[in-house]
Amino acid sequence: MPELPEVEVVRAGLQRWVAGRTIADVQVQHPRAVRRHEAGPADLAQRLAGRTVRCASRRGKYLWLPMGDEALVIHLGMSGQVLLQTPEDDDETHLRVRVRFEDGGRQMRFVDQRTFGGLHVDALVDDDAGGRVPASVRHIARDPLDPLFGRDRTIRTLRDRRTEIKRALLDQGLVSGIGNIYADEALWRARLHGRRLTQKLSRRSVDDVLTHVTEVMHEALEQGGTSFDALYVNVNGQSGYFSRSLNAYGREGEPCARCGSPIRREAFMNRSSFSCPSCQPTPSRRHRVATAGGGPREGRVRPCT
Repeated sequence: MPELPEVEVVRAGLQRWVAGRTIADVQVQHPRAVRRHEAGPADLAQRLAGRTVRCASRRGKYLWLPMGDEALVIHLGMSGQVLLQTPEDDDETHLRVRVRFEDGGRQMRFVDQRTFGGLHVDALVDDDAGGRVPASVRHIARDPLDPLFGRDRTIRTLRDRRTEIKRALLDQGLVSGIGNIYADEALWRARLHGRRLTQKLSRRSVDDVLTHVTEVMHEALEQGGTSFDALYVNVNGQSGYFSRSLNAYGREGEPCARCGSPIRREAFMNRSSFSCPSCQPTPSRRHRVATAGGGPREGRVRPCT
């Protein structure tokens, strides 16, 4: 699933290729791709026709294109791609939505093999800092790359939670945009096991984790994100290469770059966690608590105004 750096790469591509252009028409090829737009495909297409895209914005893993008092909200889900293709390019096998512009140039195409992602039109509302965001993503926390990210407030909130640090990092209502890959990488750098309890961590430890989260995301951005297959690409169809620089995620059995111990894999919320058994010792049983069920909430977006 694309994580924050991958989504930011797509946002930057949309800002370059779509901002300032006026939509001619929208063709919905598969209704499931717009299932979150309750009024249906025809209404979505009618709302967007003739509207000019002001910019491309993001919070966490959500993207949106503001147009007047509304915005086209895009969530990539597990396998969604936003591509900018010429009208002469053949349709992709899993093309779900096509957006054509009045200038007749590159089309914006939403391609989604598994159709877990989608698009919808939403009203823009005021956020907590005087900007405007889609109503459907207002509740999501800011991400560490957001200039208005409240670091001190986030540290206090994380330490007040009675949960495990990795679960807290993936809770998009606490801090958005951190997915499984970058959580494992940040925890490896911080030398913390993901099952350490937030309320037992010092302020400095939590601050270190957030510092490493920010570092690993910036490094991933420089390389275009992390790609393990062809499902994640930027708007030009190119994959990221940060996977070659990972120290923990997906490295089961390989030597830790720091101490040489084989990286271990553990089950975590129907997924996997990767860590070093020497650098990131598992907390003793008496220092762990059972956490409530339910996975992390979905991610947020940084607005343009």
